[in-house]
Amino acid sequence: MRWTVFILFLTPYIVLAQFSDEEQRQIDSLNQILNYDQYHDTVKALAYVEKASYYYLKFPDTAIALCTRSLELCNLHNLDAVRAKSYGWLGYLFNHQGKIVQALECYDNSLRIFEELGDKESAATILNSLGYIYTSQGDTENGLTYYFKSLKVQKELGNKIGIATALNNIGYANTKKGDEKQGLEYYLKSLKILEELGDKAKLAYSINNIGVIYKNQGNFEKGLEFFNRCLKLQKELGYNEGLATTYSNIGGVELAMGKLSIAEKSLSLGLKRARESGSPRHISALAKQLSALNKRQSNYGKALEMFELHIKMRDSIKNEETQKATIRQQTKYEFEKAQLVKEQKEKEAARIVAEETSRRDNLQYSVILIAILVLFGGVLALGFINVSERMAEGIIFFSFLILFEFLLLLADPYIDNWSGGGPGFKLLFNAGIAAFIFPLHSFFESRLKGRLVKPRNLPAGGR
Repeated sequence: MRWTVFILFLTPYIVLAQFSDEEQRQIDSLNQILNYDQYHDTVKALAYVEKASYYYLKFPDTAIALCTRSLELCNLHNLDAVRAKSYGWLGYLFNHQGKIVQALECYDNSLRIFEELGDKESAATILNSLGYIYTSQGDTENGLTYYFKSLKVQKELGNKIGIATALNNIGYANTKKGDEKQGLEYYLKSLKILEELGDKAKLAYSINNIGVIYKNQGNFEKGLEFFNRCLKLQKELGYNEGLATTYSNIGGVELAMGKLSIAEKSLSLGLKRARESGSPRHISALAKQLSALNKRQSNYGKALEMFELHIKMRDSIKNEETQKATIRQQTKYEFEKAQLVKEQKEKEAARIVAEETSRRDNLQYSVILIAILVLFGGVLALGFINVSERMAEGIIFFSFLILFEFLLLLADPYIDNWSGGGPGFKLLFNAGIAAFIFPLHSFFESRLKGRLVKPRNLPAGGR
């Protein structure tokens, strides 16, 4: 029991050590808001979300608890704007924990609220996140659908960085489904905007993606051109993992081109950066390439050394990969199951709406038809009642006008289908209906008019 108390006592200090001084000052300020009652619930709900933004990388479970507490306040006091943010954060956190079904549910809720509030910028961000989930689950078609929706909103907002991000993601989705030509097209569109904006990190990522496509296509010169551009940016950024990846790509192309001494230099620099970053994945990939290179140079001792390093690093991540594969398989099952349930619900909802619409339309058509029959029955009955000539013309005209409108209403769906919605074709169809009714109108007018019109009084003494 004493050990438990001691550990609990130390926990706050362990947590404090995880944050920088500036981060801790911000967290302390947020704690003050959360610990005092005088602050409005909206401010407190926002404080929970803001606090989660500091915890999500180091303590994701704590971040989830904070966002959940924010949601509780939002639901209690109808704070829609903060509720949408809380759902968005939970979607992100659940996705990175592999809880895809929960992530999709949270993102869907967030998107719905942002759209209701008219917050297009936030909605576009959520659309992009949904696209990423579907693409990462292998459903690239759904992923592209959401990416294109995000792109449309970003264009409406004129948000260039958002447009560039959406274009890059569309390129990635196309590349993932095997359409590298289409992927390259969108990557280049994204690159053009990023070059205007000067965002080095995103620019380096985009340039690297383009270089990979050219390398895969066997266009080594073009691939090297883009990888060297990426290398320049990575050096400016000083990001070791990014440098390791770029050196690996450059060395791989040089190795494929038979430039062994140059490739050795590039791959060695990459391995140095990979070791500095402590990334087993990068170390393994570069050691494997260096082993192949030394083997081609007949330097078998070095080749064996590098191969052993590759195996060591590979084995260190093998268990992690196996665990991730198991999680992915389970996630894929849950994802597909959730998608099936969602599709069935959507189909059932669409069926109910279609039935209600059909029932409503049939009822209204029946009422209109009965009204027309009653109207024409009234016209025929007027033969037994004398009215003025002007009134007779008006009654007949109004009756056929209602008949004409009813026929247009019935025929409109078919006319749209036949005409493709073209106004010129629709006008021709409407004119055809009018031409069909005109002889009937003339017939009724000539037959009934005499019966409906009062006989005029003859002059005195007339015969």
